[in-house]
Amino acid sequence: MKAIYFSSLLFCTAFRAAANDVAAIKYDTQDFVLDGVFTQGVEGPAVDKNGVLYAVNYQKQGTIGRVRAQNQVDPLLTLVNGSIGNGIRFDSAGNMFIADYVNHNILTVSADALKLGKDVSGLVRVFAQDSRMNQPNDIAITDKGILFASDPNWANSTGNLWRIAQDGQVTLLEANMGTTNGIEVSPDNKTLYVNESVQRKVWRYDLDEKGNISNKQLLISFADFGLDGMRSDKQGNLYIARYGAGQVAVVSPTGALIKTITLKGQYPTNVAFGGKDGRTLYVTMQKRGAIEMTRVNGVGRLF
Repeated sequence: MKAIYFSSLLFCTAFRAAANDVAAIKYDTQDFVLDGVFTQGVEGPAVDKNGVLYAVNYQKQGTIGRVRAQNQVDPLLTLVNGSIGNGIRFDSAGNMFIADYVNHNILTVSADALKLGKDVSGLVRVFAQDSRMNQPNDIAITDKGILFASDPNWANSTGNLWRIAQDGQVTLLEANMGTTNGIEVSPDNKTLYVNESVQRKVWRYDLDEKGNISNKQLLISFADFGLDGMRSDKQGNLYIARYGAGQVAVVSPTGALIKTITLKGQYPTNVAFGGKDGRTLYVTMQKRGAIEMTRVNGVGRLF
């Protein structure tokens, strides 16, 4: 998240999903982590195989916090050289990947390091780096470990889309998009979804086994407010953070708005699935520096 994004969305005054008259559903939303525990840069929620939730910017910028249980947070690491994390994802082996938007990096922490259960600041490694990136923001990952990164330029309301191979090789897939932000892979690994925050559009691409994309199509667009991070459930439905609307939109693989989840705060930045059965949705909340949680019907894709 960058300040320019927040200011560009202040004009929004009401929420209405594009061409869909779907009433917001009030879920039993509660705080998983209270206000001010994270900074206003809280983002990148991701859950490991043990059910532990991680998010960036715990207590101060440039850190990652480990949430072991409700309101039980401890520091995992502090990044060096001014790096600040945004999106976090895990591969099938349990290795962590972090989008570092300051230094154009994708960072990694090995599964073995994470098992140490202590501060692992000295064990962070650069997995991929490309100075052509504006600022890698959110990341998605296939079952085989191919990464994709959104890369917004907030000042110009544009963005790029990148692929990062298993060996760290970086490839530009598409340039001069809208303000690319949320990104996700479908459960069958045959579709890549990318949204554009300022333009309020979600795009879908056909995805092959090598991470090549084709057949770009508009999945859904929204009339107002911004789009941020998103995740898929095992049925292929997308859960999209609606920044400024205080909601998470649930969208089917065919682009239908199934429902909207009303949150306590107004500024969700990203979502992740967890809990014992994969049906708990965690939502990072900018402004509040908190993490909300709610129970949902879908089971997270990577749970």
